[in-house]
Parts: sequence; C-alpha cells; structure tokens
Amino acid sequence: MTLTEQMTELARQAKAAAHALTRLTTEQKNRCLRAMADAIEQRAAEVQRQNALDLEAGEKAGLSKAMLDRLRLTDARIAGMAKGLREVADLPDPVGRVLDERTRPNGLRLRKVATPIGVIVIIYESRPNVTADAAGLCFKSGNATILRGGKEAIHSNRVIAETLVSAANAAVPEFPDHAIQLVPVTDRAAIPALLALTDYVDLCMPRGGEGLIRAVTECSKVPVIKHYKGICSVYVDREADPEMAVKVSVNSKCQRPGVCNAIETLYVDRAVADRLLPELAEALWKEGVELRADAEAHQRLAPLANGRPLKPATEEDWNTEYLDLILNVRLVDGVGEAIEKINRHGSHHSDAIVTANEQTARRFLNEVDSAAVYWNASTRFTDGGEFGMGAEIGISTDKIGARGPMGLEELTSYKWVVTGTGQLR
Repeated sequence: MTLTEQMTELARQAKAAAHALTRLTTEQKNRCLRAMADAIEQRAAEVQRQNALDLEAGEKAGLSKAMLDRLRLTDARIAGMAKGLREVADLPDPVGRVLDERTRPNGLRLRKVATPIGVIVIIYESRPNVTADAAGLCFKSGNATILRGGKEAIHSNRVIAETLVSAANAAVPEFPDHAIQLVPVTDRAAIPALLALTDYVDLCMPRGGEGLIRAVTECSKVPVIKHYKGICSVYVDREADPEMAVKVSVNSKCQRPGVCNAIETLYVDRAVADRLLPELAEALWKEGVELRADAEAHQRLAPLANGRPLKPATEEDWNTEYLDLILNVRLVDGVGEAIEKINRHGSHHSDAIVTANEQTARRFLNEVDSAAVYWNASTRFTDGGEFGMGAEIGISTDKIGARGPMGLEELTSYKWVVTGTGQLR
C-alpha cells in the first residue's frame, strides 16, 4: 500500500468505528475506561521499558531538556494516566445533553442535542501520556480518534495504545477495534495525507511547539483547533501582597517551565519596583532562572546579580516562548500599560495579575484578551484536570468554537432533533 492508501484505510476504519460508538451505552463506555486505567497500571513496567528506548534515542538525537522532560514517563505520570481515565469515566456523559429546548406555536418540539464530532486526529510531540488522555476523552465523548505522536515517542505510544484497545475489547466485546488507532509510520508525509481526507476526518487537534502547529494548520484541509504559543505572563501590581507576588511568580515560571502555561514575562508596576523587584529577582535566581530585563529593570538588578544570570532583553525576547528557566522582566506604569503589553506580546493563553485592589483586578480580567485570566493565582492552573474537566485533550486560543482547556463537552457538536405530529409548512 502507498502512504496515501494506508492513511485512507486508517481514516475509513475510524469513520466506521465512530458510527459504531453511537451504539455504546454510557455504562459500557465507563467500563472500558476503567479497564483501560487498570491495564495501564498493570503494564507500567512494560510501558517504562518502551519509554526508556525512546529516551535513549532522544538523548542521542540531541533533544532539549524540555522535550526529554515531556517524553519521560515517571511512575507519577503513569499513575496520572490511569487516574485521568478513571476521572473521565466518573464524569457525566456529554453525548445526549439537551442544550436547548423549545416548542413552536405550530406544536413542533425542538431540542438541541449534543452529539459526537466524529473522527478526530490528534497530532502531538514527545508527551506519550497524551495518547491515553486523548484516547480516553475522545472515546467517552463518542469520537473515534487517530493518534499521531512524534517519532521520538513511537515505542511509548505503541504500547499505550495497544494496552488501551486490548483492555477495552476484553471489558466490552462491542468495543469497535478501530475507535482508537495510532498512525503506524513516522513519515512526516503521513500528516498531510491524513488531513486531506475530508470525507472521513472531521477535526484535527495539534499539540506541541509552534512549528508543528503552524505546519499542521497550513497543510490541513479539515478544521484545526490550536494554540501556537504559550507566551504567558504575571503582572505584579502596586497593591500586590509582596509574599503572594513572589510565590505566584515563582510557581508560574518554575513549577514546570517546559509547558505552555508557564510564564515567559514578568511585568512589575514601576511604583513598587524598588521594593519588590529585588525580592522577586532573588527568589527567581534561587530557582536557577535567567532574567532578561528591560533597560530600567536591568539597571536596578545589575548591582544585585553577583554573577547570577542577568541579560538585557531584546525586542525579540518579548515574543519568545522559552519553555525553559528563562524569564523576561519589564517595568510598566500601572495596569493599563501591563494590559497593553500583554495583549500585544502575549499569545492569548494564560495571564495573571497579583493585586489586593478588586477594581484593578476587574479591569485586568475584563481587558486582557486571553483564554484564561487569573487574579492572585498561578497560570499553571490552565489545565483540564485542574479545571475539573478530567484529562484534557488540549488548550485552544481560538475564538471560534472551544477556547481554553478542552474536555469532554468541548469534544461534542450538536444537532437539532425535531418532533412533530404531522405539521406541514
């Protein structure tokens, strides 16, 4: 078979599976998900053996620390996959929800009912735990999924996908074999071939770096839900509690720097720079963060650096997603300038303000044009699990359709169900 024929067969099988999924009950879907979770835990040693092969190859290929961190399946991350599957099983079934209901003067009864989208292609880099997260969410919402992980995680992804399918088959014989499929080849040409199949594929969701997402968006002939970058920020206001400002800033950057909801820029109100900037810098340096400061902030911090990493920020830095322990620092004249800079240089993902002034906070929350905005909390909470949605399938910064973390409800469409008694127009 040619590559195009392979992808067409994969998509055709997924379309048939999507139809078969409509016949599964909520109880059957939940039984499958819990069996998948049990199987992931039971095969943890095998999953880590396959993951070790990927890590070894990744190190030889020169993958960055951030990419290797995303690739690594620790005991905690494997437990997290199982926990996520069980959480999805415990969530209400999004399919069949009545979103709107009305009766017309002629007696027609109309209901707007949530339905599966159909066939969803997930394209992602490094993170093999996405295999379980995406498959579980798509399955619970009645969608067939085609998973296309990066070549750096091929061994990990294969064993996880095989584990999920075999567990579901054993738990529910009616489970359609092709409801969860992994693209079996690492050839990059598979992506445009798959995303040209508009008769079979309904939606694509890329997860990864900006290069991957732009490449997918440019080649796809099916709709794409995406976010290009995670240039997130914290603004420390003149009325911020100093201890809270330090804790929120450090957590937003350092808790896990290689992810899209970690901040890349810290804005500090010029009115409190003398008092708060040294304390913020000391806390960040203690965590090994390299600071890239604007001219004024650099001038204030240089006498304190004592050999610790401090550089002048370039214009390019304000638009850069580092995914590393590097942080821009900029002084601003109050919340108005902070909002203007965030909307200009940010990626509309996640941004936070630290302040005790509710009016200032409300202005920030209203005017910052991002998928998630925070008042006195870390940006690291932009996550489906943290939002109570179960494992997420991704984060969208689009404005049409889903925005922010995408869980079960965001993986459904709807149709109008009309009941009459013989009405004619």
